[in-house]
Amino acid sequence: MVQKKLVVLGGGESGIGAAILGKLKGFDVFLSDRSPISDKYRDVLLRENIKFEEALHTESVILDADEVIKSPGIPDKAPIILALVSKGIPVISEIEFAARYTNARLIAVTGSNGKTTTSLLTYHLLHEAGLNVGLAGNIGESFAWQVAEKNFDYYVLEISSFQLDNSYDFRPSIAVILNITPDHLDRYEYNFQNYVDSKFRIVQNQRPEDHFIYFTDSEVISIELAKRSIPSKKWGISLDEALAQGGYLKNQKLISKHAETVYEQDFAELPIKGPHNAVNALASILVAQCVGLKQEEIKSGLLSFKNAPHRLEQVAVLDGVTYVNDSKATNVDSVYYALGSFEQPIVLIAGGVDKGNDYSQIEALVRKKVKALIILTPKFEKLKAYFGEIVPQIYVTEDVQDAVNQAQKWSESGDVVLLSPACASFDLFKNYEDRGDKFKQAVHNLTT
Repeated sequence: MVQKKLVVLGGGESGIGAAILGKLKGFDVFLSDRSPISDKYRDVLLRENIKFEEALHTESVILDADEVIKSPGIPDKAPIILALVSKGIPVISEIEFAARYTNARLIAVTGSNGKTTTSLLTYHLLHEAGLNVGLAGNIGESFAWQVAEKNFDYYVLEISSFQLDNSYDFRPSIAVILNITPDHLDRYEYNFQNYVDSKFRIVQNQRPEDHFIYFTDSEVISIELAKRSIPSKKWGISLDEALAQGGYLKNQKLISKHAETVYEQDFAELPIKGPHNAVNALASILVAQCVGLKQEEIKSGLLSFKNAPHRLEQVAVLDGVTYVNDSKATNVDSVYYALGSFEQPIVLIAGGVDKGNDYSQIEALVRKKVKALIILTPKFEKLKAYFGEIVPQIYVTEDVQDAVNQAQKWSESGDVVLLSPACASFDLFKNYEDRGDKFKQAVHNLTT
């Protein structure tokens, strides 16, 4: 029997994991990365005796594949992808590939914002309750790598639109859509509907026995639900109304009604704050109820959770001023939720690579709460032009320490200095983690 040829494009975490699983399943695997591969992953490829190339794509080899797994970072318009499609060679995601080879129950979480927190919290609830559960997707270790080497009964998967774009048979037992707001439109021909359609691929293969959890207050999601026939059991989440079934916030109490089970919890007791985190918590509670966790298991997990860095992360309180790192807020919707999480006056640090942002969404909150704006980017014109007549004080810089120093000058006891950029980080930083880490260091430097 002739081995099928599997080409993996991209030598990062997902690509290496896909190559390892492909080899385990008997494929003739070749990995190609147009950039240099890190020492860590090159060592794995050499140890596993997987053929690879780096800093180039050899088209003749790639176009000889029976199937191709591509990194989510490679756009569909990339020349090598267009060449594969024109030849009729299937191009799939690592998520699609790995799901073929596991019988675990899959819990998939997507949304423009909040999916990391929700995935981490859901995983924490299940893990603390003693379930044999893995965490993968857009977070942590590669899904395919875990399928190759571990044997979990459940997976919590954080799924981006890029991963869903190349998924066709992927079917989560429980699917979650937290929200859909404009993001990554450069990858979707600046057509918001294309992005919405990508997010809804998460439910395209669901069956009546599956579960779909979604935010009912989202007009975009409501419009899509009216257009689509989704056979799975539906559980809504709302901050505006009490639902007969599903989760909602009432008098600062989280209430989740799942069939005959009702869970209640004071939201103030949770370690995560803000209305967006009420949605994230309710989604995680509903997942926990769908898999059969007991009330006390859910409560214990909620109270012991610690969120990932760079998401409304309190860095320090200096002279009564609270410094908060929300570097993960790379779009306007995230900043909307961040501003809504505080009642105190805010010195806002924003800016970076604009992804077609519409700042009208946060204008009212900025007028109400932001006493000063510090723009941290070389390309400051759009932010300055929009908020120049709205915010009393504006300062422009390309240096994070300078930004923090200016924030300290403008703030007084009781204020919040909030890094919530609304933009990508690649103008001045390696990524949003690097931006957040440098902000935290700059804050700590204030005390030295």
